[in-house]
Amino acid sequence: MTAQLDQTDIRILDLLQIDARITTKEIADKLGLTITPVSVRIKKLEQSGYIKRYVAILDKEKIGKNLIAFTTIKLREHTQAALRGFEQKSVKFKEIMECYRLTGNFDFLLKVVISDMQEYNNFLINKLSSLPNIGSVQSSFVLWEGKTETAFPLDLEQVKR
Repeated sequence: MTAQLDQTDIRILDLLQIDARITTKEIADKLGLTITPVSVRIKKLEQSGYIKRYVAILDKEKIGKNLIAFTTIKLREHTQAALRGFEQKSVKFKEIMECYRLTGNFDFLLKVVISDMQEYNNFLINKLSSLPNIGSVQSSFVLWEGKTETAFPLDLEQVKR
């Protein structure tokens, strides 16, 4: 069972989303609390699953991942086994950063992050096309990133639902 959140929990989550390395003392200072209750709240947020993990967000260009492709997949078969099979196999590819099952004209949307068009071609030919049941693949390449966000906007009323 998940704990009920209050405004203090929401503020803690907001602060941690902005900077996961913020210290408990810094959070306590910003909230006008002492370290111990903040520490207890963070532990409860972790244990109840609100905080899944802490990560570092890297500069993709500095690590040579200069190209993002959004690839839509339409499967030939739509049985439960076919859908689950594609999900389980596709998420193992390191190039796929995100995988979503969709409604509408396509079955899956993949966010593929690679260094260049040649690497994408290799990924498509040697990995993605090796998966069974693929009917069609369409790719769109990112020309400009207008906004990329990792922090969820939090509203106490929505979180309580």
